[in-house]
Amino acid sequence: MDSQEVRERYRDFFVRRGHKALPSDSLVPRNDPTLLFTSAGMVQFKPYFRGEMGDALKRATTCQKCFRTSDIENVGFTHRHHTFFEMLGNFSFGDYFKREAIRWAWEFSLEELKLDPNRIWVSIYKDDEEAAELWEKEAGFPRGRIVRFGVEDNWWPGPG
Repeated sequence: MDSQEVRERYRDFFVRRGHKALPSDSLVPRNDPTLLFTSAGMVQFKPYFRGEMGDALKRATTCQKCFRTSDIENVGFTHRHHTFFEMLGNFSFGDYFKREAIRWAWEFSLEELKLDPNRIWVSIYKDDEEAAELWEKEAGFPRGRIVRFGVEDNWWPGPG
């Protein structure tokens, strides 16, 4: 399976679950003076997360081109630090949260990508007991393969 097929399967998977497929936004965010570059898939949706758009959109999915420099000193030294990459994302604006996101991530990994479940590890925010329980109960995921990261290694910290 090539990268284009992964993108298409991801988009189609979430469209079947009620998401609106949107194109990648600009690498230079429009109407956002807080960022020089789009560094994450959620950047174009900041007004939705802040509640500024009302109920105009409940669910979205994208393959967003991103440019990140905040951890540039790690580029080339690890397998997970890059400056330019595409981020596949599924977004909910008050419509669903962890339970559905976890269930769908697991379904996509096994059913669409046909990944071997015994080779998958899950990372969560260090204090997120709810996510750990949902991975274990909703996906039947073994707790021994759920790893916890703090703010230095997890860019999407839990509540707080």
